[in-house]
Amino acid sequence: MNILVIGGTGPTGHFIVNGLRKRKHKVTIFHSGRHEIPEIPEDIEHIHANAFSIDSVRDALSNRNFDLCISAYGRLRRIAEFMVGRVDRFISIGGVPVYRGFMNPVVLKPMGLPVPTDETAPLINIEQEDKKGWRIVKTEEVVFDNHPDATHFRYPFVYGAYQLVPREWCIVRRILDNRPHIIIPDNGLMLYTFGCAENIAHAVLLAVDKPEKSKGQIFNCGDEEVFSLRQVVDIISSTLEHEWEIVSIPWDLAVPARPMMMQMFPSHRVLSIVKLQRELGYHDIIRPADAIARTAKWLAANKPEKKGEEETLLQDPFDYDAEDKLIASWKKQISGIKQIYYKQKPGFGKHYSGPGGQERSSLEFK
Repeated sequence: MNILVIGGTGPTGHFIVNGLRKRKHKVTIFHSGRHEIPEIPEDIEHIHANAFSIDSVRDALSNRNFDLCISAYGRLRRIAEFMVGRVDRFISIGGVPVYRGFMNPVVLKPMGLPVPTDETAPLINIEQEDKKGWRIVKTEEVVFDNHPDATHFRYPFVYGAYQLVPREWCIVRRILDNRPHIIIPDNGLMLYTFGCAENIAHAVLLAVDKPEKSKGQIFNCGDEEVFSLRQVVDIISSTLEHEWEIVSIPWDLAVPARPMMMQMFPSHRVLSIVKLQRELGYHDIIRPADAIARTAKWLAANKPEKKGEEETLLQDPFDYDAEDKLIASWKKQISGIKQIYYKQKPGFGKHYSGPGGQERSSLEFK
Protein backbone atom coordinates (compact mmCIF):
# COMPACT_ATOMS: atom_id res chain seq x y z
CA MET A 1 0.00 0.00 0.00
CA ASN A 2 0.93 3.64 -0.46
CA ILE A 3 0.62 5.06 3.06
CA LEU A 4 0.77 8.62 4.38
CA VAL A 5 1.72 9.03 8.04
CA ILE A 6 0.95 12.49 9.40
CA GLY A 7 3.48 12.82 12.20
CA GLY A 8 6.10 10.11 12.31
CA THR A 9 8.83 11.60 14.49
CA GLY A 10 7.16 11.49 17.90
CA PRO A 11 7.33 8.70 20.51
CA THR A 12 5.25 6.19 18.52
CA GLY A 13 5.84 7.57 15.03
CA HIS A 14 9.08 5.87 14.09
CA PHE A 15 7.81 2.52 15.37
CA ILE A 16 4.75 2.88 13.13
CA VAL A 17 6.81 3.99 10.13
CA ASN A 18 9.35 1.18 10.48
CA GLY A 19 6.60 -1.36 11.11
CA LEU A 20 4.89 -0.34 7.88
CA ARG A 21 8.20 -0.46 6.02
CA LYS A 22 8.87 -4.01 7.27
CA ARG A 23 5.47 -4.94 5.86
CA LYS A 24 6.71 -3.74 2.46
CA HIS A 25 4.41 -0.70 2.29
CA LYS A 26 5.54 2.53 0.65
CA VAL A 27 5.56 5.18 3.38
CA THR A 28 5.54 8.98 3.22
CA ILE A 29 5.71 11.04 6.42
CA PHE A 30 4.20 14.52 6.75
CA HIS A 31 5.67 16.61 9.55
CA SER A 32 7.12 20.01 10.36
CA GLY A 33 10.75 19.02 9.79
CA ARG A 34 11.85 20.45 13.13
CA HIS A 35 12.52 17.04 14.69
CA GLU A 36 14.35 14.75 12.30
CA ILE A 37 15.34 11.55 14.09
CA PRO A 38 17.87 8.85 13.12
CA GLU A 39 15.32 6.02 13.48
CA ILE A 40 13.58 7.09 10.24
CA PRO A 41 15.33 5.35 7.28
CA GLU A 42 16.72 7.50 4.49
CA ASP A 43 14.45 5.93 1.87
CA ILE A 44 11.31 7.34 3.54
CA GLU A 45 9.86 10.35 1.73
CA HIS A 46 9.38 13.45 3.88
CA ILE A 47 6.84 16.20 3.29
CA HIS A 48 7.59 19.23 5.46
CA ALA A 49 4.59 21.45 6.18
CA ASN A 50 2.31 22.60 9.00
CA ALA A 51 -0.20 19.89 9.94
CA PHE A 52 -2.13 22.43 12.02
CA SER A 53 -2.86 24.62 8.98
CA ILE A 54 -5.27 23.18 6.44
CA ASP A 55 -3.94 25.62 3.84
CA SER A 56 -0.44 24.25 4.40
CA VAL A 57 -1.75 20.68 4.18
CA ARG A 58 -3.56 21.48 0.95
CA ASP A 59 -0.52 23.14 -0.61
CA ALA A 60 1.82 20.30 0.41
CA LEU A 61 -0.37 17.39 -0.70
CA SER A 62 -1.99 19.08 -3.73
CA ASN A 63 -3.51 16.27 -5.82
CA ARG A 64 -1.78 13.31 -4.20
CA ASN A 65 -3.82 10.25 -3.22
CA PHE A 66 -2.99 7.40 -0.84
CA ASP A 67 -4.34 3.97 0.02
CA LEU A 68 -4.17 4.72 3.74
CA CYS A 69 -3.64 7.79 5.90
CA ILE A 70 -2.56 7.40 9.54
CA SER A 71 -3.20 10.78 11.16
CA ALA A 72 -1.18 10.96 14.37
CA TYR A 73 -0.46 14.68 14.53
CA GLY A 74 -1.97 18.03 13.59
CA ARG A 75 -5.52 19.36 13.43
CA LEU A 76 -7.36 16.08 13.05
CA ARG A 77 -10.80 17.58 12.28
CA ARG A 78 -9.56 19.48 9.25
CA ILE A 79 -7.29 16.66 8.09
CA ALA A 80 -10.19 14.17 8.18
CA GLU A 81 -12.30 16.50 6.05
CA PHE A 82 -9.47 17.18 3.59
CA MET A 83 -8.69 13.48 3.08
CA VAL A 84 -12.19 12.63 1.81
CA GLY A 85 -11.76 11.28 -1.72
CA ARG A 86 -7.96 11.34 -1.40
CA VAL A 87 -7.56 8.20 0.68
CA ASP A 88 -9.18 4.76 0.68
CA ARG A 89 -8.79 4.20 4.39
CA PHE A 90 -8.30 6.47 7.40
CA ILE A 91 -6.75 5.65 10.79
CA SER A 92 -6.73 8.42 13.37
CA ILE A 93 -5.18 8.91 16.78
CA GLY A 94 -6.72 10.99 19.54
CA GLY A 95 -6.77 11.02 23.32
CA VAL A 96 -8.61 9.49 26.27
CA PRO A 97 -9.88 12.75 27.85
CA VAL A 98 -13.11 12.11 25.89
CA TYR A 99 -14.49 10.20 28.86
CA ARG A 100 -16.75 12.09 31.20
CA GLY A 101 -14.85 12.50 34.46
CA PHE A 102 -11.38 11.77 33.09
CA MET A 103 -10.11 15.30 33.77
CA ASN A 104 -12.90 16.33 36.12
CA PRO A 105 -13.88 13.29 38.23
CA VAL A 106 -16.06 15.32 40.60
CA VAL A 107 -18.82 15.41 37.95
CA LEU A 108 -19.34 11.67 38.49
CA LYS A 109 -21.28 10.12 41.36
CA PRO A 110 -19.56 8.37 43.03
CA MET A 111 -16.54 10.50 42.21
CA GLY A 112 -14.06 9.00 39.77
CA LEU A 113 -14.03 6.87 36.63
CA PRO A 114 -15.04 3.22 36.76
CA VAL A 115 -12.02 0.92 36.95
CA PRO A 116 -11.39 -0.07 34.25
CA THR A 117 -13.03 2.36 31.81
CA ASP A 118 -14.02 0.83 28.48
CA GLU A 119 -15.08 2.37 25.17
CA THR A 120 -18.78 2.35 26.13
CA ALA A 121 -18.28 4.74 29.07
CA PRO A 122 -20.16 8.07 28.81
CA LEU A 123 -18.37 10.78 26.86
CA ILE A 124 -18.28 14.50 27.66
CA ASN A 125 -21.44 16.13 26.30
CA ILE A 126 -21.34 19.36 28.32
CA GLU A 127 -18.62 21.75 27.18
CA GLN A 128 -18.34 23.48 30.55
CA GLU A 129 -17.32 20.23 32.30
CA ASP A 130 -14.11 19.99 30.28
CA LYS A 131 -13.69 22.23 27.25
CA LYS A 132 -10.68 20.38 25.82
CA GLY A 133 -12.22 16.94 26.32
CA TRP A 134 -15.45 18.15 24.68
CA ARG A 135 -13.48 19.30 21.62
CA ILE A 136 -11.82 15.88 21.38
CA VAL A 137 -15.26 14.23 21.40
CA LYS A 138 -16.42 16.53 18.60
CA THR A 139 -13.28 15.72 16.63
CA GLU A 140 -14.02 11.99 16.83
CA GLU A 141 -17.49 12.71 15.48
CA VAL A 142 -16.01 14.62 12.52
CA VAL A 143 -13.67 11.71 11.75
CA PHE A 144 -16.51 9.19 11.47
CA ASP A 145 -18.86 11.62 9.71
CA ASN A 146 -16.27 11.89 6.94
CA HIS A 147 -14.84 8.36 7.11
CA PRO A 148 -17.49 5.91 8.41
CA ASP A 149 -15.05 3.00 8.07
CA ALA A 150 -12.24 4.78 9.92
CA THR A 151 -10.36 3.27 12.85
CA HIS A 152 -9.72 5.57 15.79
CA PHE A 153 -7.34 5.01 18.69
CA ARG A 154 -7.66 6.71 22.06
CA TYR A 155 -4.05 7.07 23.16
CA PRO A 156 -3.19 7.13 26.87
CA PHE A 157 -0.17 9.08 28.09
CA VAL A 158 2.71 7.61 26.07
CA TYR A 159 6.21 7.17 27.47
CA GLY A 160 9.52 6.54 25.77
CA ALA A 161 12.14 8.37 23.74
CA TYR A 162 11.11 11.73 22.20
CA GLN A 163 8.23 12.30 24.62
CA LEU A 164 7.93 16.08 25.04
CA VAL A 165 6.27 15.73 28.45
CA PRO A 166 8.33 12.95 30.06
CA ARG A 167 6.79 12.29 33.46
CA GLU A 168 9.68 9.95 34.23
CA TRP A 169 12.09 12.90 34.08
CA CYS A 170 10.61 14.13 37.38
CA ILE A 171 12.12 11.02 38.97
CA VAL A 172 15.24 10.64 36.81
CA ARG A 173 16.50 14.20 37.28
CA ARG A 174 16.12 13.95 41.06
CA ILE A 175 18.20 10.78 40.97
CA LEU A 176 20.86 12.39 38.77
CA ASP A 177 20.90 15.34 41.18
CA ASN A 178 21.53 12.78 43.96
CA ARG A 179 18.47 13.70 45.98
CA PRO A 180 18.20 11.79 49.30
CA HIS A 181 14.40 11.64 49.15
CA ILE A 182 11.39 12.09 46.89
CA ILE A 183 7.83 13.11 47.79
CA ILE A 184 4.91 11.03 46.56
CA PRO A 185 1.21 11.48 47.42
CA ASP A 186 -0.61 8.86 49.52
CA ASN A 187 2.24 6.34 49.14
CA GLY A 188 1.91 6.62 45.37
CA LEU A 189 -1.14 4.35 45.20
CA MET A 190 -2.73 6.15 42.24
CA LEU A 191 -3.26 3.92 39.18
CA TYR A 192 -3.08 5.50 35.72
CA THR A 193 -2.91 3.68 32.38
CA PHE A 194 0.20 4.60 30.40
CA GLY A 195 1.47 3.17 27.15
CA CYS A 196 4.99 2.26 26.09
CA ALA A 197 5.54 3.86 22.67
CA GLU A 198 6.45 0.56 21.02
CA ASN A 199 3.38 -1.18 22.45
CA ILE A 200 1.02 1.57 21.33
CA ALA A 201 2.52 1.60 17.84
CA HIS A 202 1.98 -2.17 17.74
CA ALA A 203 -1.75 -1.60 18.36
CA VAL A 204 -1.95 0.79 15.39
CA LEU A 205 -0.10 -1.67 13.16
CA LEU A 206 -2.56 -4.42 14.10
CA ALA A 207 -5.35 -2.24 12.72
CA VAL A 208 -3.39 -1.86 9.47
CA ASP A 209 -3.03 -5.65 9.30
CA LYS A 210 -6.69 -6.36 10.11
CA PRO A 211 -8.86 -3.88 8.17
CA GLU A 212 -12.06 -5.90 8.38
CA LYS A 213 -11.77 -6.29 12.15
CA SER A 214 -10.86 -2.67 12.80
CA LYS A 215 -12.96 -0.63 10.36
CA GLY A 216 -15.56 1.61 11.95
CA GLN A 217 -14.14 0.94 15.42
CA ILE A 218 -12.75 2.96 18.32
CA PHE A 219 -10.13 1.35 20.56
CA ASN A 220 -8.62 2.26 23.89
CA CYS A 221 -4.96 1.38 23.99
CA GLY A 222 -2.33 1.14 26.69
CA ASP A 223 -0.01 -1.28 28.44
CA GLU A 224 -1.64 -4.45 29.74
CA GLU A 225 -0.01 -3.90 33.13
CA VAL A 226 -0.92 -0.78 35.09
CA PHE A 227 1.63 0.32 37.66
CA SER A 228 1.06 2.59 40.63
CA LEU A 229 3.14 5.75 40.89
CA ARG A 230 5.08 4.11 43.75
CA GLN A 231 5.93 1.15 41.52
CA VAL A 232 7.17 3.47 38.77
CA VAL A 233 9.42 5.27 41.27
CA ASP A 234 10.72 1.93 42.52
CA ILE A 235 11.45 0.63 39.00
CA ILE A 236 13.35 3.78 38.01
CA SER A 237 15.27 3.93 41.31
CA SER A 238 16.36 0.31 40.91
CA THR A 239 17.28 0.81 37.25
CA LEU A 240 19.52 3.79 38.01
CA GLU A 241 20.85 2.13 41.19
CA HIS A 242 19.80 4.94 43.49
CA GLU A 243 18.72 4.51 47.09
CA TRP A 244 16.63 7.21 48.70
CA GLU A 245 13.79 7.75 51.12
CA ILE A 246 10.35 7.74 49.55
CA VAL A 247 8.32 10.17 51.64
CA SER A 248 4.55 9.67 51.55
CA ILE A 249 2.59 12.87 52.18
CA PRO A 250 -1.20 13.37 51.90
CA TRP A 251 -2.38 14.27 48.41
CA ASP A 252 -3.39 17.85 49.20
CA LEU A 253 0.01 18.64 50.74
CA ALA A 254 2.24 16.81 48.24
CA VAL A 255 2.52 19.87 45.98
CA PRO A 256 6.01 19.05 44.62
CA ALA A 257 4.63 15.74 43.27
CA ARG A 258 1.97 17.40 41.10
CA PRO A 259 3.93 16.96 37.84
CA MET A 260 4.03 13.22 38.55
CA MET A 261 0.35 13.10 39.56
CA MET A 262 -0.72 14.86 36.33
CA GLN A 263 -4.17 15.58 37.79
CA MET A 264 -5.82 17.56 40.59
CA PHE A 265 -7.75 14.70 42.17
CA PRO A 266 -6.68 11.45 43.87
CA SER A 267 -8.62 9.13 41.58
CA HIS A 268 -7.61 6.26 39.33
CA ARG A 269 -7.61 6.51 35.53
CA VAL A 270 -7.42 2.94 34.27
CA LEU A 271 -8.47 2.02 30.73
CA SER A 272 -9.90 -1.29 29.63
CA ILE A 273 -8.12 -2.64 26.54
CA VAL A 274 -10.21 -5.82 26.38
CA LYS A 275 -11.74 -4.78 23.05
CA LEU A 276 -8.27 -4.26 21.54
CA GLN A 277 -7.18 -7.66 22.82
CA ARG A 278 -10.34 -9.45 21.68
CA GLU A 279 -10.79 -7.89 18.24
CA LEU A 280 -7.19 -7.33 17.12
CA GLY A 281 -5.31 -9.87 19.26
CA TYR A 282 -3.27 -7.23 21.04
CA HIS A 283 -0.66 -8.12 23.66
CA ASP A 284 2.28 -6.05 24.92
CA ILE A 285 5.41 -6.72 22.91
CA ILE A 286 7.56 -4.94 25.53
CA ARG A 287 7.07 -5.65 29.24
CA PRO A 288 6.06 -2.33 30.82
CA ALA A 289 8.62 -2.70 33.63
CA ASP A 290 11.35 -3.12 31.01
CA ALA A 291 9.96 -0.19 29.01
CA ILE A 292 9.98 2.09 32.07
CA ALA A 293 13.57 1.06 32.82
CA ARG A 294 14.56 1.70 29.21
CA THR A 295 12.90 5.12 29.30
CA ALA A 296 14.78 6.02 32.49
CA LYS A 297 18.10 5.07 30.90
CA TRP A 298 17.29 7.03 27.75
CA LEU A 299 16.43 10.14 29.75
CA ALA A 300 19.60 9.80 31.81
CA ALA A 301 21.60 9.65 28.57
CA ASN A 302 19.56 12.33 26.76
CA LYS A 303 18.92 14.84 29.51
CA PRO A 304 16.25 17.45 28.78
CA GLU A 305 17.59 20.97 29.05
CA LYS A 306 17.14 22.50 32.48
CA LYS A 307 14.19 24.89 32.31
CA GLY A 308 13.86 23.91 28.67
CA GLU A 309 10.76 22.85 26.75
CA GLU A 310 10.23 19.52 28.52
CA GLU A 311 10.55 20.93 32.04
CA THR A 312 8.35 23.88 31.10
CA LEU A 313 5.63 21.53 29.86
CA LEU A 314 5.99 19.30 32.92
CA GLN A 315 5.70 22.39 35.19
CA ASP A 316 8.23 20.88 37.59
CA PRO A 317 10.47 23.62 39.05
CA PHE A 318 12.70 21.08 40.89
CA ASP A 319 12.64 23.38 43.90
CA TYR A 320 14.65 21.21 46.27
CA ASP A 321 14.80 23.81 49.04
CA ALA A 322 11.00 23.92 49.23
CA GLU A 323 10.82 20.12 49.11
CA ASP A 324 13.27 19.77 51.99
CA LYS A 325 11.28 22.26 54.08
CA LEU A 326 8.01 20.41 53.37
CA ILE A 327 9.50 17.05 54.35
CA ALA A 328 10.95 18.49 57.55
CA SER A 329 7.64 20.16 58.43
CA TRP A 330 5.66 16.98 57.71
CA LYS A 331 7.94 14.80 59.83
CA LYS A 332 7.77 17.30 62.68
CA GLN A 333 3.97 17.32 62.57
CA ILE A 334 3.53 13.55 62.57
CA SER A 335 6.12 13.09 65.31
CA GLY A 336 3.99 15.34 67.51
CA ILE A 337 0.82 13.26 67.21
CA LYS A 338 -0.13 11.88 70.60
CA GLN A 339 -0.45 8.14 71.02
CA ILE A 340 -4.14 7.22 70.99
CA TYR A 341 -5.49 4.67 73.44
CA TYR A 342 -8.19 2.27 72.14
CA LYS A 343 -10.40 0.30 74.49
CA GLN A 344 -10.37 -2.36 71.80
CA LYS A 345 -7.67 -1.94 69.16
CA PRO A 346 -9.12 -2.14 65.62
CA GLY A 347 -7.89 -5.13 63.65
CA PHE A 348 -7.61 -5.99 59.96
CA GLY A 349 -10.29 -8.67 60.09
CA LYS A 350 -10.08 -12.34 61.05
CA HIS A 351 -9.33 -13.39 57.47
CA TYR A 352 -6.20 -11.24 57.20
CA SER A 353 -3.05 -13.39 57.44
CA GLY A 354 -0.29 -10.95 56.47
CA PRO A 355 2.27 -9.19 58.67
CA GLY A 356 0.74 -8.14 61.99
CA GLY A 357 -2.27 -10.37 61.49
CA GLN A 358 -3.64 -13.20 63.60
CA GLU A 359 -1.06 -15.74 64.79
CA ARG A 360 -1.37 -19.40 63.80
CA SER A 361 -3.27 -21.57 66.21
CA SER A 362 -0.55 -24.21 65.93
CA LEU A 363 3.11 -23.88 64.99
CA GLU A 364 3.04 -27.37 63.46
CA PHE A 365 1.31 -27.94 60.15
CA LYS A 366 -0.68 -31.18 60.26
